[in-house]
Amino acid sequence: METESTIQKNEGEPFEGSPMPAGRSKQSRRLRQNIIFGLLRIAALINGLALAIILWFMIARGWRAISWEFLTQAPTDSMTKGGILPCIVGTLALGIGAMIIAFPIGVASAIFLNEYARSGKVLRIIRLGINNLAGVPSVVFGLFGLAFFVIWLDMGVSLIAGALTLAAMSLPVIIGASEEALKSVPDTYREASLGLGATKWQTIYRVVLPAALPGILTGGILGLSRAAGELAPVMFTAAVFFAPHLPSSIFSEVMTLPYHIYVLATAGTEIEATRPLQYGSALVLIALVLGMNLAAIIYRSRLRNRLS
Repeated sequence: METESTIQKNEGEPFEGSPMPAGRSKQSRRLRQNIIFGLLRIAALINGLALAIILWFMIARGWRAISWEFLTQAPTDSMTKGGILPCIVGTLALGIGAMIIAFPIGVASAIFLNEYARSGKVLRIIRLGINNLAGVPSVVFGLFGLAFFVIWLDMGVSLIAGALTLAAMSLPVIIGASEEALKSVPDTYREASLGLGATKWQTIYRVVLPAALPGILTGGILGLSRAAGELAPVMFTAAVFFAPHLPSSIFSEVMTLPYHIYVLATAGTEIEATRPLQYGSALVLIALVLGMNLAAIIYRSRLRNRLS
């Protein structure tokens, strides 16, 4: 009787160790979700605010230097006057040249690692090496390019030596992004293509690659962004203090915007007098990188809409 009355008395009360009621559990999950989303919004706001501050800082101090002559003429009077046309051409040539070399090699490497290589210790070591290379400082790639391309291969300080060095530096980023894009393609695509009689390469070329191409282009965009704004690799392999003429071949020395800004700010004859030119060059570099990224992003979006 006592046990029965106790059960009746405690009826409706949760026993110790019993699961949380559905209402409270739902509220707890919603609270955690709101907290996480709030932190993500704060992080995005901080990043956006930092970008806005940098852009405002550069625009406020560099817009007065921007003119048609500044964009279309070579530097004059010990680089205290004139423009930055050779720097713009050199930066574009190095960035585009690096992508022409690195993008097909990176995509081919990702295809082999994801589609052909067998899982095992060797593959894990290769992927570990790629991930480690992605975190190596750019100055290390610059010293590698100086020792290998400039001295050992006797290319000298040239456009091709700088492009090859930037390509080597961009490869880990492109390989990693391309491999993740290939992994995101459902296996049912491959199975359906193979079931219809296509070969493995036909399946990769006609089915897998088109589906993964938007993600692969993301890796190319990241690699291009890194290559266009680097200083250390080109300082050892391609860039010179002053070159009034545009490069005439892949073995020509070039001027670049990052190195030009560095020279004006640290080794110029009149550092304070060239301060507007420094900010103007930095503003052009930011606009150049953003412009190349924007063009690649627009192409990727159109390609994604066409495939979907």
